[in-house]
Amino acid sequence: MPKTLRAPSWRPLAVLLAAAGVTHVVAPQIFEPLVPRRLGPPRPWVLGSGVAEVACAAGLLHPRTRPLAARATAALFVGVFPGNVQMAVTALRSHKAGPVYRAVTLARLPLQVPLVRWAVRVGREG
Repeated sequence: MPKTLRAPSWRPLAVLLAAAGVTHVVAPQIFEPLVPRRLGPPRPWVLGSGVAEVACAAGLLHPRTRPLAARATAALFVGVFPGNVQMAVTALRSHKAGPVYRAVTLARLPLQVPLVRWAVRVGREG
């Protein structure tokens, strides 16, 4: 599709980031088990990542800040990857986790690659 006909890809990325960030801040207990133990108490990491997601979303809204916000978003997606790995490891070790949940946590790992690429593309599009 010609570039002029498709919606700017920064909008859905900003919505995704804002929703994730608000969820991290409003319900941090959901995400706390995902923080690797070696990082220490999970609450500051969860709240910090939520604030970072909201900040990245806000940065994507303005054309002047969009390239920097997109690079920060790509870095954030790389930075939260250990949490995604921890989520998968915890699910695989848990007797309570069902097969669908285990599959979802494993399938989520390679999805970080297109998320990073999406953020990089948004940064290039400006």
